Amino acid sequence: MRVELKSAAFRAEREASWRELEGLAGRAERGGLRALGPAELARLPVLYRATLSSLSVARAISLDRNLLEYLESLSGRAYLMVYGTRRHLWEALGDFFARRFPRAVRAHAVHLGLSAALLLLGLLTGFALTRADPERFYAFVDPAYAGGRGPTSSTESLRKVLYADRKAAEMLQTFAAFLFSHNARIGLTAFVLGFAGGAPTALLMFSNGLVLGAFGALYASRGLSLEFWAWVLPHGVTELSAVALCGAAGLALGQALLFPGQEERLAALARRGREAGVVALGAVALFFLAGLVEGIFRQLVHAVPVRYAVAAGSALALAAWLAGSGRERA
Repeated sequence: MRVELKSAAFRAEREASWRELEGLAGRAERGGLRALGPAELARLPVLYRATLSSLSVARAISLDRNLLEYLESLSGRAYLMVYGTRRHLWEALGDFFARRFPRAVRAHAVHLGLSAALLLLGLLTGFALTRADPERFYAFVDPAYAGGRGPTSSTESLRKVLYADRKAAEMLQTFAAFLFSHNARIGLTAFVLGFAGGAPTALLMFSNGLVLGAFGALYASRGLSLEFWAWVLPHGVTELSAVALCGAAGLALGQALLFPGQEERLAALARRGREAGVVALGAVALFFLAGLVEGIFRQLVHAVPVRYAVAAGSALALAAWLAGSGRERA
């Protein structure tokens, strides 16, 4: 009986502030902090600290369990209002792509340059070696990735892939889905392999370039270079950029592991890993965008000039976005 009276007196003395905080928290949960006026926003941390004090006292004097659970729940909700960042999904996504991702890419410009150089070196190497000996194509390209193409394919069959009819387009949409998952897997693997010191990431970038170079040499041997690169670049600008970004994130992890500087190795890896993770996450969105172009646009638009125009527009838009977005002062 004494505990019940003590609990009732405690509640009667402080319940008004709890109810006020509960009302503010409910409105903020439904409409965000914008739903609160300036005076209410100023009142929120005061009520939160008072509720924490009530919770501390309630625990110390062992009040009834229901009251403790109520105060714990209310304190948790108010904590998110006072200290948490509550934004709608679209607002968070907009901030990520308009600010966080471009800034993270620019912060890893050196790693991105090295990753892109490794891709380009692999492409040129694969092209030169396959051009000298077409049989090397099979050493660079997995049969599942080749999709039946190779040095023994006729020129007409290779051309059909570039200008697919309806039936071939349906087959290529499936193949495009395979390419999207394949390249996304390569990109994310390159990021994760950064934990092994970055060397496997560099090797993966180079080997991915070998594959593209081998295909370029195959089509060049049939006089189809112009058409082949018109087929690749509309989606390739975005997709290869995403691969290079994942490689840059992996190289950044490798640098943190091997050269932590003044920080402890695990602390450097954790800090730079969060930054590199932003780059890798944005690259996944680019993979998705490239997959849409690969599976839809490329099958519907066959005009070579239009394909090159789209590729050039994609390159300019991507460069302008990554180089210019998020530069406004805080």
